[in-house]
Amino acid sequence: MTLPDDAARHQGHGLRRDLDLLEALASPEAQRAGELGVVRLAQLTGREKSQVSRALKALAEEGIVERDPDTLGYRLGWRLFSLVARTVEDRLARTAEPVMRELSAELEETSHLCVLRDQEVLTLLSVSGHSFRVHGWEGRGVPAHCTSAGRVLLLDATPDELYVRFPALADDRPLSEVHSLPELWAKIQQARRDGYARVREEFEEGLVGVSAPIRDFRGRVVAALNISAPAERLGERLDTAGRVTAKAAAKVSAHLGWEARPKPPPAARLT
Repeated sequence: MTLPDDAARHQGHGLRRDLDLLEALASPEAQRAGELGVVRLAQLTGREKSQVSRALKALAEEGIVERDPDTLGYRLGWRLFSLVARTVEDRLARTAEPVMRELSAELEETSHLCVLRDQEVLTLLSVSGHSFRVHGWEGRGVPAHCTSAGRVLLLDATPDELYVRFPALADDRPLSEVHSLPELWAKIQQARRDGYARVREEFEEGLVGVSAPIRDFRGRVVAALNISAPAERLGERLDTAGRVTAKAAAKVSAHLGWEARPKPPPAARLT
């Protein structure tokens, strides 16, 4: 007869063994190879191949790992990445919200927390200068190339990555100053030099905005802080707003573990 405590210990032991497999699939070796086979995973975890095979099959059924049908190797799965992404974005929003309230109060404008999704900028959180949330923009996607948030979210992109992400730029924003990848690259490099990006009525007539990058502990741009407002209200103080927003974004980055370093040398031109 299995007692409740014995069953709990058995389940905990099984969970630890599954975590060992996930750790192995997240190892530098697995990242370099792109996947690992059952034999190698058994060696790394010190378990029998049959046990590893059964565990991986169960994890694959839940989407935690994926099996390549040709090589039969395993890698971390879509569901695990989805859970991690939601957790990261939740922590990001909780970390950024108090800073956004301060930023909105200082500028007396609504601030937005944005992330990159394919060719669009998605707003995760909006906060007004009156310390309450504004839901009009949350969950809404807008083109990245003609928005200040999009340009700072692309700061880490190489020319080759831009070509892959934007095989063709949409030409439905006649007011935009960006109609080609070289023009987008130039705007990104300007944002890198200034520490923030500015847009004057490129996305929408009468609307201006500034954005600054938020970096994680590795220094990667993971989000953007944005201030958007009517040109008649913010247009004359756009650069001031950009500098204030950059300081706020740096504060969020510091909370995420990023320590600012000297600026890198100028990037190559995209032709």
